[in-house]
Amino acid sequence: MESTRLSKIERLIQKELGDIFQKQTQGMPGTLISVSAVRVSPDLSIARAYLSIFPSAKGPELLEAIRANTKAVRYDLGQRVRMQLRKIPELSFFIDDSLDYIEKIDNLLK
Repeated sequence: MESTRLSKIERLIQKELGDIFQKQTQGMPGTLISVSAVRVSPDLSIARAYLSIFPSAKGPELLEAIRANTKAVRYDLGQRVRMQLRKIPELSFFIDDSLDYIEKIDNLLK
């Protein structure tokens, strides 16, 4: 029962963060930030968001900018989900490099 609730909250946060990053990157042509996964702690206090950034060369630079603006992103998220969630979790962002790993394996197999 609890895992169903957590997965719904994770999907909600993933959808809303993806929308927030889509709106923020409209001014940067050629840049795409997508939220590949969100993991929320059982007590709903911490949310770990895994970001897929294209092009991957800009990844570390954009991740640092996002981490510097974590409070603003959390505020925007809180404005969007305030009717569904009582407490907005603390956000931490990480780069999801699974696509780069898949591409590397694919190149090795060729």
